[in-house]
Amino acid sequence: MYRLMVADYDSPSYFVATAAVKLGFFKKEGLDVEFVAEYGAKHGPERLRDGSIHFFGGPAFAATRAFPAWKGVKLVAALAQNSYWFMGVRKDLDIARGDIKALKGLRIASSFAFPRTALRHMLMESGIDVDHDEVRIVESLPSASHTHSRDGIRALKENIADGFWGNGMRLALAEKAGVAKLHLDLRRGDGPPGALHYNFAALTMTDALIDKEPEVAAAAVRAIVATQKALKADPSQARQVGDELFPGEEAEMIPVLVDRDAPFYDATIKPEAVDGLNKFALANGLLAEPLPYEAIVATALQGHWKAA
Repeated sequence: MYRLMVADYDSPSYFVATAAVKLGFFKKEGLDVEFVAEYGAKHGPERLRDGSIHFFGGPAFAATRAFPAWKGVKLVAALAQNSYWFMGVRKDLDIARGDIKALKGLRIASSFAFPRTALRHMLMESGIDVDHDEVRIVESLPSASHTHSRDGIRALKENIADGFWGNGMRLALAEKAGVAKLHLDLRRGDGPPGALHYNFAALTMTDALIDKEPEVAAAAVRAIVATQKALKADPSQARQVGDELFPGEEAEMIPVLVDRDAPFYDATIKPEAVDGLNKFALANGLLAEPLPYEAIVATALQGHWKAA
């Protein structure tokens, strides 16, 4: 039995890994994989290190928290292409989409270190003096749920923030509730130059497991590719997974979000994505010097990224 965890299982980008388990694509590749329904951003990389999980779906840089400079782990497949964070702001704010300078003086809520690192980096690259509170980054309210999909709504309704940073589910629910509007969508070109390649959603495995069981690593990649193709062909399949894991509104929303993001479901890890990841990691103290592509990516698995 193998175990898989994702950083945030309401994220449409990480959802590919979740669906690979729940829709049976790992099983079709001969792998018995259990989905660990916990908020993996808290301790997923550490559990990968101690061997209590075998696959981690999350930000491509996430494992560096437990494996400095990617020593001991590799990215085996992209779950989706490009940076995938969104910013929503209060619907009544009179600012134009994409105008980052217009955020000066506002409070932006973000949960946990992975997205906060990217938010701070994006603001600083846009010329915002975060250290002197030109924009205040505030912590989202604690959630009792394993998902944080309503964090954006709560941040605005309870007036702890004027905007929020997070995944597509948070934004979609806040838009549907009538409290927020889209301000930034990095995946589709918003943000400063280079923001498109700060990060991407990836499946990470340890070098030890890849080396010991290369057929398991290859089968996992094929399962991800098959899931991406299946969700592209029929996004409604996501509802089956949503009904098992999410409250009603999130379950209804996940097929819509999967349909929207399906064009980015491609397992290929492109050189430009790794170049951007290197720059992001260097800027945020995750690396002391850039790493070659093969130090981050399991290149022996490239042939499975386009598997039939």
